[in-house]
Amino acid sequence: MKTGVPRALTIAGSDSGGGAGIQADLKTFAALGLFGTSAVTSITGQNTRRVTMVHDLPPAVVRAQIRAVAEDIGVDAVKTGMLRTAPIIEAVADELRRIQAPVVVDPVMAAKSGEPLLREEALETLMEELLPMATVVTPNIPEAEALTGRRIRNLEQARAAARAIARLGPEAVVVKGGHLRGREAVDLLYHRGKFRAFAGPRVETRATHGTGCVFASAIAAGLAKDVPIPEAVASAKEFTALAIRAGSPLGGGHGPVNPMAWLHREAERARVLQEVAEAARLLESEPRVALLSPEAQISVAMALPRAESVEEVAGIPGRIVKMGRNARGVRASGWPEFGASHHVATAVLTAMAHDPRIRAGMNLRMGDDVVRAARALGLSVSTYDRRREPAAVKRVENRTIAWGTEGAIRNHRGRVPDLFYHRGDWGKEPMVVVLGASATEVVRTALRIARRLT
Repeated sequence: MKTGVPRALTIAGSDSGGGAGIQADLKTFAALGLFGTSAVTSITGQNTRRVTMVHDLPPAVVRAQIRAVAEDIGVDAVKTGMLRTAPIIEAVADELRRIQAPVVVDPVMAAKSGEPLLREEALETLMEELLPMATVVTPNIPEAEALTGRRIRNLEQARAAARAIARLGPEAVVVKGGHLRGREAVDLLYHRGKFRAFAGPRVETRATHGTGCVFASAIAAGLAKDVPIPEAVASAKEFTALAIRAGSPLGGGHGPVNPMAWLHREAERARVLQEVAEAARLLESEPRVALLSPEAQISVAMALPRAESVEEVAGIPGRIVKMGRNARGVRASGWPEFGASHHVATAVLTAMAHDPRIRAGMNLRMGDDVVRAARALGLSVSTYDRRREPAAVKRVENRTIAWGTEGAIRNHRGRVPDLFYHRGDWGKEPMVVVLGASATEVVRTALRIARRLT
């Protein structure tokens, strides 16, 4: 019977470098709100460059760890990783038959640096003893090739390999596509006779150590919470992508991914919403802000660290509007939400790509008096000509703001200015955008401009 806190058991090798194996699995479980337990199968001397030594624990010791956890603490899901020898695999499979919990098998065969972590004679035992009891198997391309004896160079061949692995008995197979060429990394889930593809942009980084461990552990975490397999895989894909983007370039080889990035982001979401709410309060407390409101009204937005989409940028639904005929002050139309801003959010995301310290923005009415006040305050100012927008850009929905922001940065010698503006186009209102590190910072900048005008 499940307790209030889901429990997940990892059965894997220990990575002295902390980037993969047991260490990565337990970090993932913790980040996703699980109580993690472990059974160490092998001890490795390992860093970001290589594996220097491997010591396999006796199967009886592995068995004792699994049994001790299961008999007292309990297990809601299991994730297996490095199982180097046939006797270890047999002991693990025997113990798992006693545990009524979903099992995610990551068929680890080699370290990121290339050293083998599964003995040749153990592969058959893995396929015969462990895969048939697996709920989900998560091979990468080289592992899928070893399991099937098939060459895999494209998605169609990956699909054929997934079907072949499924015939060994697991309920679901995820063939990870990181080793395939292409602009996107596509993972293929084969479940109940159907395929589902999970695609994501490739991240240019050398911090990829532990990727497979984190992905499989995140799936196990979902299953421990009774999440259906497709949803668990989708969430694990998102979790792992964030861990890669937030990875640390430690050491001289493949740096570790950061499973805690998910937890940090969730904490940051609350802080960002609070920042935007405080920014709105500051605007509401200063009646002179109405002097800066454009016809389209004011939008204030702030992004999460490493944000890549408008859904990761918080704003005020309905914007911040002028009050009454005499426009004596402004009021927020609602509480901050993620995805509530688009135009200013796009400008912020574009600026972030050039300077990660820039995470917030605010739009103001365009006027020469506003620009003069900004310059008098010592703010850096840039501009772009919206009338020069290429037809090809205009045809792509929501591309104009990114194009304009890029132009303003380019015109500022490649640096992100404190403020940029355009003078409009046919049917398009002229606009000023203020950029900064936080929502309250850009609002305080706007307040300084407003006071300068009066």
